[in-house]
Amino acid sequence: MTGNMVKFVLASGSPRRKELLEQLGLEFEISSAHGEEIITKTFPSDIVEELSRQKANEVAGRYADTCKNDTCVIIGADTIVAFGNEIMGKPKDYKAATAMLTKLQGTVHQVYTGVTLVVTEGGTEKQAPQIITFHEKTDVCMYPMTPEQIAAYVATGEPMDKAGAYAIQGKCAIYIKEIHGEYNNVVGLPVARLMQELFARKLV
Repeated sequence: MTGNMVKFVLASGSPRRKELLEQLGLEFEISSAHGEEIITKTFPSDIVEELSRQKANEVAGRYADTCKNDTCVIIGADTIVAFGNEIMGKPKDYKAATAMLTKLQGTVHQVYTGVTLVVTEGGTEKQAPQIITFHEKTDVCMYPMTPEQIAAYVATGEPMDKAGAYAIQGKCAIYIKEIHGEYNNVVGLPVARLMQELFARKLV
């Protein structure tokens, strides 16, 4: 890469991803992607990679004219929860949240986060941006939950904007027995893998 300043842009309005990037000490802007999510893939790992690419590419288009002198890194990410062949998004209501948690309690499920980096190197505006896409998978084992415990957790409102209807970093932490994989991947951004990718390309 060049010696130009590196500008980071998070293509997500997720407060959890914002907090994770802040913990890394990176200075970044936020420019949320708002385009329609188009899924053409079948497997969870492919789906999150596809959606992360869509988000990163959308936001990269907005910065095409403002990153001509500096190196610009757009970070797009998407997270889904998978239970067997079923993909669990954000519950539409309390009933849906209860149904999701009833399935997940006492079992093992997977959390996938796809990340795409769109890197435009300053001073080479005619050169096509470099696009790096990867995903991480974390297995999450939950303790059994009684209907009363599920109802009490759903009543807090925390599950309502979370894929799979729970937050590992929130009140649901007391029901997480163990995980295999990166913890922050479940929160919404595999920051260790992200940093390794940035290190490898001398972007940090």
